[in-house]
Amino acid sequence: MPNSPIYDFLLSEVELLSASKAGFITAQLKVKPYHLNSKNTLHGTVSACITDWAGSLCVAATGREKVGASTDIHTSFVSTAKEGDLLKISARAAKIGGTLAFMTVEIEKVGENGESSIVTTGSHTKYVKQ
Repeated sequence: MPNSPIYDFLLSEVELLSASKAGFITAQLKVKPYHLNSKNTLHGTVSACITDWAGSLCVAATGREKVGASTDIHTSFVSTAKEGDLLKISARAAKIGGTLAFMTVEIEKVGENGESSIVTTGSHTKYVKQ
C-alpha cells in the first residue's frame, strides 16, 4: 500500500498482527499523546484514520495491485480511550466486487486482564474498479 503522510504521522506505531487473502486484518496500537483531543481522550480523527487505513488494507490483503478510492467512511464513537491504552483493530472485507468494496472496522480497547470494550465501529466503502 502506498505511503501516506497522515498514516506516517498518526499510525506509524501500528503493529499489523495478521492479514489474510480473504480480506481480514488485525492490528494493534498503543495510544500516544499525539492521538489525544483537548479532553485527553482518543481524538475522533484518529479513529476515522484507522477506519480508512484498515479498510484499505483489507483490499490490499486480497492481492489487488490498487486499493481504490474512498467513497464513504462512517465511524460511530461508542466509548473512548486514553493515553497508554492498547487498541485492537479488526477489519474485514464484507464484499469486494468489480466496482465497489465494502469493509467493516472495529476498534476495541484491551484491558490488562484481556477484557475488551468497543471504542468505535466503522464502515468503509471504496471504488475499486481497475
